[in-house]
Amino acid sequence: MQSLSRRDALRAAAAAAAGAAFSPAGWVRAAAPEPQKITDELIAAAQREGKVSFYTSVDLPVAEKVAKAFEARFPNIAVRVERSGAERNFQRIAQEYASRIYACDVTQSSDGANFISWKQDGLLEAYLPEEVAQHYPPQHRDIDGMFASWRIHLSVIAYNSKLVKAEDAPNSFADLLDRKWMGKLVKAHPGYSGTIMTATQQMVATLGWGFFETLAKQKVMQVQSAADPPKKVAAGERAVQIDGADYTILQLHEKGEPVEVVYAAEGTPLISGPAGIMKRAPNPNAARLFYSWAMGIECQQLIVDAAWLRSAHAGVSERPGRKSLAEIKVMKEDPAAVAAQGDAIKARYSAIFGV
Repeated sequence: MQSLSRRDALRAAAAAAAGAAFSPAGWVRAAAPEPQKITDELIAAAQREGKVSFYTSVDLPVAEKVAKAFEARFPNIAVRVERSGAERNFQRIAQEYASRIYACDVTQSSDGANFISWKQDGLLEAYLPEEVAQHYPPQHRDIDGMFASWRIHLSVIAYNSKLVKAEDAPNSFADLLDRKWMGKLVKAHPGYSGTIMTATQQMVATLGWGFFETLAKQKVMQVQSAADPPKKVAAGERAVQIDGADYTILQLHEKGEPVEVVYAAEGTPLISGPAGIMKRAPNPNAARLFYSWAMGIECQQLIVDAAWLRSAHAGVSERPGRKSLAEIKVMKEDPAAVAAQGDAIKARYSAIFGV
């Protein structure tokens, strides 16, 4: 399948979105929607539809746990999980809409820029779950009720503790440029992973492209998903990951794998992964029910407890013993910059690393 640039993807999706509420060129904001409760009537309507499709970039085992928990909570509604990298899902939705195929009910991405783009082109439904209105801070919910942060995680340095002693482990991104790490590093690609696209933009803003140009001389193993570097490090195929989802590393550590997280001295990239309902959702009631439940305390506590993710929901309890975000120096998240610079970042990254 031919790859689309972000600009091409938006153009294709917008052309197919008949009845779009607004366009980037001339948008007048409507009144924000009223908060919505999960009612018996909504549950009954969703059960009549009997299914819901969930496009997500979260690691597949996590998505499947969420799907099974929802199915247990609401019998007779099957969840179809479509898991891929955020950038692939973004292109897929654009290609489906261009072909007038409306298969996605609820979408979730580790690239917040996707939601800026979908919102600008009128592809999201305005729907505000009651728990989002009551328990999510303003920076983690769209002012017009079109999306909210379903998960929060970090893109971290990590190392294999059997291959690297703690005293020899890198403490910063600058340390990764030491020649002793030649041929021992692994990194995911921003052209596939939304986590890595978001992290790369933050790293460029903080460290500059010169960091990547020097890093490319280190014979870095390139993989796709943000879940891949942790697995390569745990297996001993590489000693150190440059980036990758912290929740995957923490899950592996919990299982006894020899992996340790490093929070870089320069700051660690922060990724907020929004979710929202597609305007053309084929199962609109099931979509509203799934989205409301997914943003609610039951699901949010599940992804923290079972998957080591973080939540913006004020009622969720943090995992005991884990560093809070307030204790970690993080880089500045800027989805608007990712939306504007995404194609250029992918092109320059590919040119530098030859991939």
